[in-house]
Amino acid sequence: MPSSLTKKVGFAALIMMASVLLSRVIGLLRNMVIGYIGGASGAVDAYQVAFIIPEILNHVVASGFLSVTFIPIFSNYLVQNKEAEGWKVFSLIVTTFGVMLIVLIGVAFILAPQLVAITAPGLKDAAQIASAIRMTRIILPAQLFFFAGGMLMAVQFAKEQFKLPALAPLIYNLGIILGGILLSRWLGMEGFSWGVLAGAFVGNFWIQYIGAKRAGMQFSPTFDLRHPDLRKYVLLTLPLMVGLTATFSNEFFYRFFGSYLPQGGVATLDYALRVMLVLVGIFGQAAGVASFPFLARLVAEGKLTEMNRLLDDTLRRYIALVIPFSVLLMVLRNEVIRLLFQRGKFDAAATAITSEALLFMLIGAFAFAGQTVVVRGYYAMQNTLFPTVFGTLAVLASLPLYWYGLQHLGINGVALAMSVSAIIQTTLLYALWNRRTNNAGSSAIYQFFAKMIFLSAITGLALHWLKTQTLQTIDHSTFIGSLLSCLIIGAVFVLAFVAIGYVFRIGEIVNVINRLVKKLFGRRGSTNPD
Repeated sequence: MPSSLTKKVGFAALIMMASVLLSRVIGLLRNMVIGYIGGASGAVDAYQVAFIIPEILNHVVASGFLSVTFIPIFSNYLVQNKEAEGWKVFSLIVTTFGVMLIVLIGVAFILAPQLVAITAPGLKDAAQIASAIRMTRIILPAQLFFFAGGMLMAVQFAKEQFKLPALAPLIYNLGIILGGILLSRWLGMEGFSWGVLAGAFVGNFWIQYIGAKRAGMQFSPTFDLRHPDLRKYVLLTLPLMVGLTATFSNEFFYRFFGSYLPQGGVATLDYALRVMLVLVGIFGQAAGVASFPFLARLVAEGKLTEMNRLLDDTLRRYIALVIPFSVLLMVLRNEVIRLLFQRGKFDAAATAITSEALLFMLIGAFAFAGQTVVVRGYYAMQNTLFPTVFGTLAVLASLPLYWYGLQHLGINGVALAMSVSAIIQTTLLYALWNRRTNNAGSSAIYQFFAKMIFLSAITGLALHWLKTQTLQTIDHSTFIGSLLSCLIIGAVFVLAFVAIGYVFRIGEIVNVINRLVKKLFGRRGSTNPD
């Protein structure tokens, strides 16, 4: 793979990593504000349930997949120097699907009471149900901004412009925070719902409109249902509309099954999930989004071998790093949850329950991150049918696991079901990808991940011993004690991380260290790549 392409992917990944990192940090701040105002209560459950119908609607029009379905089509026009025709297809898709989405939003707004009863059948409290219905109706129009913004970001990605799309999640989360802080005094959790709507408009639509215009956007409302690329787009997107992906099913299932838990169960699962998704976002989402335009271009140029090499390099350089950091969070789960959330209405009991749920979610963190990269290999080849059919079957097969976990382990059972399901789905999806593309480098990836899991497990046991035996004098139940414990364990982890990289000749770790050394001290450390 040319070094210039590697540098481009690295620069794009750096931008998206910074965006995702800031987004996750602000997302944690958002949840801290929610925890302070609402705690782990029925009111927060209602707020989380209010996202079910909007997210289903978002899934139906495949708003979250616009980049992976539209970029290959648009990239083909760019490669062929037919950009004007690409903008015609852009206008056609925005107009056709935008009108369809407006109609669906209106129907969902009217039928919100019936839809909430179907999607959260475990809710029984009348006031809680009424609140969920009101907030559902507030959040619904935001899906139009997500759809339009997704198309606007897709064309920027295709033009290899990442800066303004990187701002979308930051502004969206800030909107939610401001809505809660400014309006919750009078509206309670509904204040956060208005923040969702405002954040979606500013971050996902308005700023992306500016970015698309800078990228040369040409838009003219048009209907042409016979256009071949509209049909191609529909064929690419239809499986994603009707199928059940891992990401969507997780967001839906923890709320659906969580509605059967005692009040606060959905809120607890959400707090734990958002902490786990920090790792997934920083390493998986950023790498997946950044690498996809380059994967699509390699496919358009017929360079399948280089595409496989890029996908495998992404798994090694970014996704594998989720494993040791997941272990670190497992060891410090109580301290991290206490530092992040234990204030206001979020008490010590909520900390204990949330930290246990986080432990079970972290088991599958690397699989959640890996799925965001592996599935983009299929999408880059404009194959949305196979991964969606596979994902749907896998999701349906996981239903007994969720139900069993709910019945026997409660909150922890739902969290464990999410992890086990993600591990099985991602592993099988990657294995099938390797078989379909004759990927010669797959065995090295399996060995590398096995090595990382083994070494991380040993490191985790050592860190747990250090925390429970050597640091006994620290009162971990206090804010200061938790902070001190995190600093000490974190410092030991960094030293262990560096030592493991050099002793076991793990090139990905060594290269990260060398780059940091060069940035900090202006010189390059010696490399010992694996």
